[in-house]
Amino acid sequence: MSAAEEKTIQSRFATILGAGLIVWTCIVFILLGIWLWKRASQESEPADFYAALTASADATETPQPIEEDASGSIAPSGFPTFTPAPQTAATLPPGSAPTGKIVFTCYINGFDEICLMDPDGGNQKRLTEDQATDFYASLGPDGRTVVFSSRRDGRFEVYSMNTDGGNQQRLTRDIGSAFAPVISPDGNTILFANDIGPNQTLWLIDIDGLNPRQLTESPYDDVDPTWSPDGSMIAFASSRSGGRQLFVMNADGTGVRQVTDSSDMGGRHSWSADGLALAFYAGPRGDHDIYIVNIDGTGLRQLTDGGDNLAPSFSPDGGWITFTSYRDGNNEIYVMLPDGSQVARLTNNTRPDWQSRWGP
Repeated sequence: MSAAEEKTIQSRFATILGAGLIVWTCIVFILLGIWLWKRASQESEPADFYAALTASADATETPQPIEEDASGSIAPSGFPTFTPAPQTAATLPPGSAPTGKIVFTCYINGFDEICLMDPDGGNQKRLTEDQATDFYASLGPDGRTVVFSSRRDGRFEVYSMNTDGGNQQRLTRDIGSAFAPVISPDGNTILFANDIGPNQTLWLIDIDGLNPRQLTESPYDDVDPTWSPDGSMIAFASSRSGGRQLFVMNADGTGVRQVTDSSDMGGRHSWSADGLALAFYAGPRGDHDIYIVNIDGTGLRQLTDGGDNLAPSFSPDGGWITFTSYRDGNNEIYVMLPDGSQVARLTNNTRPDWQSRWGP
């Protein structure tokens, strides 16, 4: 091979090598751009995460436990309140304005947090600030205590706090994955759903976090429990009859009986103030509606029609119902009268607001 031919081959090899480097550089930049785009989408659009949590109200995810710190405690909260997008309080009929507070889940900066507001949508404030899921909140009968489920310590546990976000305390410890806690009307006991595998069952624990004990035991999921107003009964959603339905039982776990016989049932529900009826939601995904039924299974009536409406909760006096809806294109919280009239929107944020629960 002549020197000229050798030089030509070297030149061609260099050209091919250079082109290859350019191609690989382009591929790297394209992959990097795709990764950045996906990350930005996940941070700015929580819809998929929200849909995964709300597709079934029992929050079936069971995270792997991690080691907690030695104390397992949560420092007292001093989190600042947040100011939502400018809005006016809901316009409610004169002389019939509801009272109490509404606690709800608010999706902020990529995580579910607990927020609180007046029943006309005013004075919205953020109570938690964690880089972990905080949700399924409810107010205690004293109107000053909030219980909720949080994954801040690696798996879902029950926590309590004051309505200003202070005095946050972990109440359950490594007995499963705990969801949907609610305080008994006498203020002494917390009822919750606990996933200990392979399914969820209902548990009780004292208000101070002592004496955890299992209330129900079945090969099916029992989820989303609620106390009757007088504390003598418990309602819950369960798949024990096949598809999910609502059941009621005595507070000691005896006398279980089925209330509903509807298709595509949700889990979150609420007792009427007189303890004679339950509000619930049902329907195909993306088209749920709110219903009321007597606890003996009679008197079923539909309150909403369209808009994908979820998770109703009666006001303490029974005069109003708060619920979540997509009817305005974004998940927001609304109120209405128990006959389905006088619907008013309470939140108006670009992020999802959901799981509203009314308390005194």
